[in-house]
Amino acid sequence: MATTPRTPGATDSEPAAERRADDDARARDTAGRDADRLLLAAARHSAGRTTAICLLSTVTAGCALALPAALGHTLDLILGHGGSPHLWTALCAALIGAEVLLEALTAFVTGTTNARGGSWLRRLGARGLLAAGPHRASRFTPGDLVTRLTGNAAEAGTAPTTAATGLAALLTPLGGLIALAFIDLWLAAVFLAGAPALFLFLRAFARSSSDSVSRYQRVQGELAARLVEALGGARTVAAAGTVRRERDRVLAPLPELAAQGRRMWQVYGRAVVQGGILVPLLQTAVLAVGGVRLAAGDLSVGELLAATRYAALAAGVGSVVGQLNSLVRSRAAARRTAELLALPAMPYGTRPLPPDGPGRLELRGVSVTRGGCEVLRGVDLVVPGGTTTAVVGRSGAGKSVLAAVAGRLTDPGSGQVLLDGVPLTEADPGQLRREIGYAFERPALFGDTVGGAVAFGAYAPDAHEVEAAARAASADRFIRLLPRGYATALADAPLSGGELQRLGLARAFAHAGRLLVLDDATSSLDSVTEVQVGRALVGEVRAGTRLLIAHRVSSAARADRVAWLENGRIRAVGPHEELWELADYRAVFADEPEQAEAAEGLPDMPTERGRAGE
Repeated sequence: MATTPRTPGATDSEPAAERRADDDARARDTAGRDADRLLLAAARHSAGRTTAICLLSTVTAGCALALPAALGHTLDLILGHGGSPHLWTALCAALIGAEVLLEALTAFVTGTTNARGGSWLRRLGARGLLAAGPHRASRFTPGDLVTRLTGNAAEAGTAPTTAATGLAALLTPLGGLIALAFIDLWLAAVFLAGAPALFLFLRAFARSSSDSVSRYQRVQGELAARLVEALGGARTVAAAGTVRRERDRVLAPLPELAAQGRRMWQVYGRAVVQGGILVPLLQTAVLAVGGVRLAAGDLSVGELLAATRYAALAAGVGSVVGQLNSLVRSRAAARRTAELLALPAMPYGTRPLPPDGPGRLELRGVSVTRGGCEVLRGVDLVVPGGTTTAVVGRSGAGKSVLAAVAGRLTDPGSGQVLLDGVPLTEADPGQLRREIGYAFERPALFGDTVGGAVAFGAYAPDAHEVEAAARAASADRFIRLLPRGYATALADAPLSGGELQRLGLARAFAHAGRLLVLDDATSSLDSVTEVQVGRALVGEVRAGTRLLIAHRVSSAARADRVAWLENGRIRAVGPHEELWELADYRAVFADEPEQAEAAEGLPDMPTERGRAGE
């Protein structure tokens, strides 16, 4: 059999490496196009102000271009070439004053436009993150998100004004070259002889600067991500005595950051040095030829002065390099910001839920994959309206993912979730958030006050409803012990883990709709408080369907039915007392034997099923 000849040293991994390189190149091209589109959108957003900046910069450039000619003519008049120099002297003073005033006005408008542009990009990025949903947004670490939405968004927001002033920065050297040609063609020819070197220099600077800036911003985001992680676990770090080790971990990217920073400034410094050499050489050449032309009587002293200044303006590499550097940094920052906007938004429909629906929840063949592993596998589950179903299973069985899918905090990879017969993907999002409430194991509280934190949601309940929800969550008593009760500033309220969890429950109870999902929301409560909350959930909170992610036997025992989840599949559904006969089911609660023993002697608790029977 004939074999394909192999290149010496070639390996089977080379095609894969080439494919990865091609994929990386395509990803970079896509990111570059997304960044350019984002910058164009930012320019349209601030079109009026950007146009004003462009006009102001252009007029400023016009003043700068008119000044050398006026100075040269004034000098010729002073040297006795006929006419009075007073009017031209006044004109020179007016041009200088106008240039100073216009530059100050341009700086003011530029500053306000940059601030507005950065704010607009932050809002755009935040909306994109929220529209994508918690799961898609989780691909970015909190620290990286902070960097992208603050420093990167602010830097990208300067692109429109930088481009506007950059146009004027280009007009100045072009106008200087044209004016130089009007004064003497030989002087323009001498300058043009060095123009290719200027072009090559600017092109090399743009390429090198873009790569170094992108790497610097990436490492900066990584450093911020590690710092946020360390701050979030500060108590654990202190308790473990690993402060020094954690400090080293956080600062580990610092050498690379320093290296990229040095490289960035080396590129810029090299450009400044090269420009500092090239520009004086061009000016010297123009001045030398101008001196020869002056000696031959082809130029006046004033024209030579004007030609020297125009040569300096035509070779104004410093301003062009500065503008180009700012544009490169803005584009690199826009690329990182655009990655947030590239997250696909969760699609919603406009279909309303049936009025007075009982809250029947149905999962049909739901599968979810996370990190390449199938967390839920073809789950079929029906939660009848008005009942309570507890979902139990070992750690990693997929309980919290099922809870997220049930209220559409994330979408399944395959399958369908329905509420009262309406697929969640087709439901009106506003109504969906009013009708589905959540309480979490570690709730995040929002609002200025404790009462505001309970009222936070799709709609604002009144004060009486807030207090009733707090009583149902066994939170009213400790809230009233705070300095200003419900009006206590949230930042001034010292909360334990159990109190924090009760406020999260109160918030969910205050917004209870036809479906309430409690994702291990009572794990930090003591047994007595948990029983009180369980009773209140049945008797004091708006009637509806409950889906409980349960880790305690007592929680499962009080539910109407239990869905037993194992390895991402529903193993059994039925009353707790029937499932308790199975040894494997009892083993799910083996980590809490004291509760398992107590569960066998639990008194009957009222449930929706029991109350209906009464």
